[in-house]
Amino acid sequence: MSNIAERKPHAVFTPFPLQGHINPLFKLAKVLHLRGFHITFVHTEYNHKRYLKTRGPNALDGLPDFRFETIPDGLPPLDDDANGDVSQDIPTLCDSFRKNFLQPFCNLLTRLSHSAIAGLIPPVTCLVTDCFMSFPIQAAQEFSLPLLFFSPVGAGAFSSFIHFTTLFDRGILPFKDKSYLTNGYLDTKVDCIPGLQNFRLKDLPSYIRITDPNDFMLEYFIEVANRIPRASAVVFNTFDELERDALNALSSVFPSLYAVGPFPSFLDQSPHLASLGSNLWKEDPKCLEWLESQEPGSVVYVNFGSITIMSPDQLLEFAWGLANSKKPFLWIIRPDLVIGGSVILSSEFVNETRDRSLIASWCPQEQVLNHPSVGGFLTHCGWNSTTESVCAGVPMLCWPFFADQPTNCRYICNEWEVGIEIDTNVKRNEVEERVNELMVGEKGKKMRQKIMELKKSAEKEIRPGGCSYKNLDKLIKVLLNQRSTD
Repeated sequence: MSNIAERKPHAVFTPFPLQGHINPLFKLAKVLHLRGFHITFVHTEYNHKRYLKTRGPNALDGLPDFRFETIPDGLPPLDDDANGDVSQDIPTLCDSFRKNFLQPFCNLLTRLSHSAIAGLIPPVTCLVTDCFMSFPIQAAQEFSLPLLFFSPVGAGAFSSFIHFTTLFDRGILPFKDKSYLTNGYLDTKVDCIPGLQNFRLKDLPSYIRITDPNDFMLEYFIEVANRIPRASAVVFNTFDELERDALNALSSVFPSLYAVGPFPSFLDQSPHLASLGSNLWKEDPKCLEWLESQEPGSVVYVNFGSITIMSPDQLLEFAWGLANSKKPFLWIIRPDLVIGGSVILSSEFVNETRDRSLIASWCPQEQVLNHPSVGGFLTHCGWNSTTESVCAGVPMLCWPFFADQPTNCRYICNEWEVGIEIDTNVKRNEVEERVNELMVGEKGKKMRQKIMELKKSAEKEIRPGGCSYKNLDKLIKVLLNQRSTD
């Protein structure tokens, strides 16, 4: 192997093994690859099989300096028909991280070390991991490697996660009983999380909605928060204009914090990596073809992400709300979107919407959002979808489901004023009204202007001289300096 290859920094990326976590870390891997890093990206064996099943046997061949590896997730095997993140129970997965992941991961690092000694790859110089996993911390200590934590959520949601203990100390958590979920208690203002002004309990990540003081997921997140300071740096897919207050508050706690987003704007500059995808579902090529036949700015794009589930009644309300709006729509309906079975839409609905709709099981979302025909996005408010919508300049209708989504919804609708919320107890009349407001109403026009301003800010941030561009330079210097002093 050449001396140049030997000098290449080598980063090992380990995502939390769900689609919404894999995507942004994969983009960060691509960004660092563009800056000269050799990349090893680690999937679980379960997700590796899903990739090969949906994307073909060569999907993970990679490039000479962008390689894929696998480790077992320590869980009982799922049947071959399991086709989605919903098949994997999150608390069970988190428990498995604690118990089962460290040894296989250390074995992988040992194998990579042997390959480096043999001159096949550069030596590993740093680990980059999703901040919601602990085993890479122990591995980093064992192998004396710097560790970079990546937050798959925005700075505001991250602030909430690290202040869960504060909510306990203040007596805000746990809720006394289940009536607190419906009696107005969730409207209580929260003033103890730095960087979040005028946020209510209902705007915080859904994991706070507990009555059990020993709730597993809350304990897990408190453990995560206690471990964050052990990382060499913390990286966010966000930018100053989006979350200035939260970023400033976090910077005072974590000096080595880097906002290097939004990733979609960075990666517009790298078409040679387009062949490396991260979607676990098979993308339907008809989506883009169908959009070509639609008027500019006329289509409502509907996608509730990779893990949202809804009742058959909720699906029906969305369906008829969209139908009654008379607007064209592209709706992504995963096979596992509806609780307890397959999706059944009536022939009446199909006949009513046939000429102005397309329903598909998955799509290349960024390409869809950037298509000139798309004028609005009905979304669950995952952080990836939120930043992608901002980068595309598309305003949003928001139906948050769980996790950080209520926090993102608050930003979209109240802080940035580029979206409208739909009530959890969704009704077709409200969907129809909101769709029309977004697509042709005065409020929709104002939101379109505001989100175009955010889009321009995002583009400015990632150009030379922009904050995100400078932060990426600083981050790389940190990683290279640590490597040279090891």
